[in-house]
Amino acid sequence: MNIQILGTRGIPAQHGGFESFAENLSLYLVKKGWQVTVYCQEEGPGGIYEDNWCGVHLVHIPVNHKGAVGTIIFDWKSTWHAAGRKNPVLTLGYNTAIFCSIYRIKGVKNIINMDGIEWKRKKWSFFEKTWLYVNEKIAAILGNHLVADHPEIKNHLARFTSTEKITVIPYSADIVNSADNQEIITFGLEKNNYAILIARPEPENSILEIVQAYSQKRRGIPLVILGEYTPDSNEYHKQVICAAGDEIQFVGAIYNKTTVKALRFFARCYIHGHTVGGTNPSLVEALGAGSPVLAHNNRFNRWVAGKGARYFSSAKECAQELDSLLQDDSLIASMRKSSYQQIINNFTSDKIHKAYEDLLIAHGVADATSKKN
Repeated sequence: MNIQILGTRGIPAQHGGFESFAENLSLYLVKKGWQVTVYCQEEGPGGIYEDNWCGVHLVHIPVNHKGAVGTIIFDWKSTWHAAGRKNPVLTLGYNTAIFCSIYRIKGVKNIINMDGIEWKRKKWSFFEKTWLYVNEKIAAILGNHLVADHPEIKNHLARFTSTEKITVIPYSADIVNSADNQEIITFGLEKNNYAILIARPEPENSILEIVQAYSQKRRGIPLVILGEYTPDSNEYHKQVICAAGDEIQFVGAIYNKTTVKALRFFARCYIHGHTVGGTNPSLVEALGAGSPVLAHNNRFNRWVAGKGARYFSSAKECAQELDSLLQDDSLIASMRKSSYQQIINNFTSDKIHKAYEDLLIAHGVADATSKKN
């Protein structure tokens, strides 16, 4: 049983949700007897080289460009390399789906995780939105099967292809029952005495509205915000920084898993402002840590966080919800139980990873590999 995973920057995960997912799924499949290859983007010049990590075969492709151009070049090179090996492919994301035509030509089976509705994000230019919009449609056509991480994403994709071609499998997270208290002491924080926000600093994640709501008055505890902010070069980042009161604590981008786990676990509540996309990995991880969730009120977040979370649609509503969450200990305790129950029922890693393995087998990935070998 052999699968190639493309579409991420690679593993071990250091960048975002897709990388973490690729890492966790790869390790699960290796334990189940699969041969897994993950393509990894490296910076700088040089030739392709290969090695192994925890039983996962890694193909490293150096790219001497940064940003979107570098990603496109990496996707082009990794697609050609994977197609030459003929083994089935799991593609994470559709941003360069036009390259998947190579798999069709070479008869390589390709299952595509369609991620969110990427072209709706405000940060993209008109050209970039058009590119993403077109590639979403191409992916729906070229993929042998599609994975939607949320029922609403499936409904969206069903406008372009048959529903029988789409399977809903959300993201997963581990259940966290303990963490190292020393990790939060480093930031001058105390258990259950701060709120937390973990998101890319982009307009569609409602960070400005959340900061405005939190800074309307003294809250008594800090709001800790993870993410890289560059106010000198990014106008939106500048607006967020300028709106922040002295209880807003910007701690930068943190990739150490132990630290992030502790920050989530000991927080009084987790604030999630995402407005675009399906099942957001950071929100699922917050549920796994038992974090009481205050989320933007939309159909994506409501399906993930469930009835036990609290929701807001504006800075005013966010401020009103914060008034309750930061004062009512019984409400916080009830929401914490709800978060744990939500992940146990729907988003545990064993359920999600098995769903992917079952999907790969159901659509002939294992059988096709066995016959080839």
